[in-house]
Amino acid sequence: MVLQSEIKSALSYATSKGYQIHPDAFAMLKGLQGDLLKAVQDIIRQKKSGSPVIVVDDVKGLIAPESAAEAPPAEQKSEVLMDSSPAVNTGEGVDGYALLFKSRYEKTMRILAQRPDSRRIAKISTVKQNGRSGSVKGERSLGNAGTQIIAGLLMSRRQRKNGIELEIDDYTGRMQVIAATEDARKAASALALDQVVMLELENAKGVPGLSIKSVFSPDIPDHLPSRSKSEAYAVLISDMHVGSKYFMEQEFLRFLDWLSSDDDVVRKISFLCIGGDVIDGIGIFPNQDKELLMMDAASQMGHATKLLSKIPKRIKTFIIPGNHDPGRRALPQPGFPQATSGGLYGLENCEVLGNPAMVSLNGVKVLMFHGQSLDDVIATTPGLSYQRPAEAMKVLLKARHLSPTYGERTPIAPEAEDMMVMTEIPDILHSGHVHVTDVDSYRGTLVVNSGAWQAQTKFQQTMGITPSPGIAIVVNLATMQPFKKDFNQ
Repeated sequence: MVLQSEIKSALSYATSKGYQIHPDAFAMLKGLQGDLLKAVQDIIRQKKSGSPVIVVDDVKGLIAPESAAEAPPAEQKSEVLMDSSPAVNTGEGVDGYALLFKSRYEKTMRILAQRPDSRRIAKISTVKQNGRSGSVKGERSLGNAGTQIIAGLLMSRRQRKNGIELEIDDYTGRMQVIAATEDARKAASALALDQVVMLELENAKGVPGLSIKSVFSPDIPDHLPSRSKSEAYAVLISDMHVGSKYFMEQEFLRFLDWLSSDDDVVRKISFLCIGGDVIDGIGIFPNQDKELLMMDAASQMGHATKLLSKIPKRIKTFIIPGNHDPGRRALPQPGFPQATSGGLYGLENCEVLGNPAMVSLNGVKVLMFHGQSLDDVIATTPGLSYQRPAEAMKVLLKARHLSPTYGERTPIAPEAEDMMVMTEIPDILHSGHVHVTDVDSYRGTLVVNSGAWQAQTKFQQTMGITPSPGIAIVVNLATMQPFKKDFNQ
């Protein structure tokens, strides 16, 4: 592992010589064996171009000056690992939703079963019965650990005088328990409503009944993300909103021109992921017609397809729908309907998938989800805001569910299987919807909200949302290092 002192010395030396180090080059340098400062010194000494930026090719030249230039490009491979479109099989009414939540519960409990403490999970009916019979008054009745564990769906969260009350539901019944300590309150506040959660309960002094000692979300484990064995870049964008008066067409054309350029980065771009809201749609919100340039979805889709046809054929492109696009708006969403796709399916380098979808890009697993549920997460979780959507996306990763909250702004279809449960751990979670660019990482997963190509709307002004449009997120799949490419003037 490179020490912070070595990194600081290397950066100081480069700066003193008038050089900057590109993030991708810096990530590659940190992976080198040996003296980092000496490596930077050798690169500057060998650097032939007059550019003041040390780039990946400079580092490659240090490793193997001849072979780096002569090696042919490796074959780039992609695979669809999960597509919600073929699996959509909508149920009906109460029975359909009963199947949905049964699936959610069972799939998430299998994830929780990987925790050692899950073997101690007791049925809620058993815990309640013991409480009524008086057998949970002392710690001895709670087992050797002095605690009891339950697990189920989080049905409600309420502020009480003595703490935060959570109502948990499993197959056998419901139970209300209090988070009284500061740590328990903080953990309880961070949960998403309707997610599956595991709670460790105890007899706390001054708190009637059982109170929460510890809170466990299904969560993703700490892990090392998969990486491409060859250098390849993926570009992540979302929310074009073609047809809107606020669509930033000139900036998007600048982006398309860049994809066709001979730029050093562009030559390594193999994949493009578009995270929904390709068009602005029709009748999505009241008085939308006053904000449209194109008054029907077919015209909007046709123009969007014309723009996307400019993407170089060598760049494999994956597209999912958003809540503004044609088709059903309830999650999970099938791919764009053929009849109203505007020729999108005819683009030979484009693959149209449902929302959500997971693709493998040179072995890197990218979970694409438009992000409608971020509205609910931000509204119901203290401390979150639209200006930091990556924090809301982390809540989804912790819940291992892309749209846990039912009955709020996000419509959820009564599917027999809950396809929004994250059974596989993504290397990259890519969303959009909120129009704010944000990049972070969580336990080994790169978290990307890719912003938008639509200027601030009147609705966003009233909500106090300041979008960051006209920016593409580029990820080096070999190093998992992301950087932003700004196409605003």
